[in-house]
Amino acid sequence: MEQPKHYLRIEAGYTEIQYWKDIWRYRDLFYFLAWRDILVRYKQTFIGVSWALIRPFLTMVVFTIVFGKIANLPSDGDAPYPILVFSAMLPWHFFASALSECSNSLISNSNLISKVYFPRLVIPISAIIVSFVDFFISSSILLGLMAWFNFTPSWRILALPIFILIAFASAMGGGLWLAALNVKYRDFRYVVPFLIQFGLYVSPVGFSSNVIPDRWRLLYSINPMVGVIDGFRWSILGDERALYIPGFSISVLFVIVVLTSGVLYFRQMERTFADVI
Repeated sequence: MEQPKHYLRIEAGYTEIQYWKDIWRYRDLFYFLAWRDILVRYKQTFIGVSWALIRPFLTMVVFTIVFGKIANLPSDGDAPYPILVFSAMLPWHFFASALSECSNSLISNSNLISKVYFPRLVIPISAIIVSFVDFFISSSILLGLMAWFNFTPSWRILALPIFILIAFASAMGGGLWLAALNVKYRDFRYVVPFLIQFGLYVSPVGFSSNVIPDRWRLLYSINPMVGVIDGFRWSILGDERALYIPGFSISVLFVIVVLTSGVLYFRQMERTFADVI
């Protein structure tokens, strides 16, 4: 029986096409890396996954006291202030956690990168998936707050997956940039926590973006999390105020630019990861 012949295929752009097919072929690696990181995160902890609930809940309590009671900032419509804060805290914690985990993902898996071939894009995406799991666990707090305050969302809640997708794209775009830069410049391990802390205060987490003066509203919307948070509140709170379309459009456009450029930069630097790391 004649043995099948193997050919070396040389074709312009073939490697690039094969790379995206390889991501699908290595789809089981997403599950393995994500499940491993989840187990490591809560290993030998006394309360385990409850940390995914405690951290955002305590942050919500502090922001409610500072902004709602002391600063006496207004809520949106008839929504209770804790729900106003947590509807923003939910996407922000996902974004901040994903950005932090994604930026360190390549360094944390340096042994794997230097020894085994697979599309390196799998590693930062799996790190975001871990933060996505925490996001769904934390969502139970929002359901509890709605039950406590007897608050019923409107039909707009059906649009929430769209804003979740935008939050995912925003975290992935920024995470890919930081992950690639962190391999070459280890200073970014100190820069990322500062960026996250700074972003918390310039994003409308503890207050409504409606308090921003109209003349600065468009410029303020360059922050991609402004559009995400406004979208979450629009779909969850369901008040009479309409979504600020010009600002939301700018935020989404910025997310697309960051995601596209992040993927391109990551792919450009990917071939040097094994040598530099």
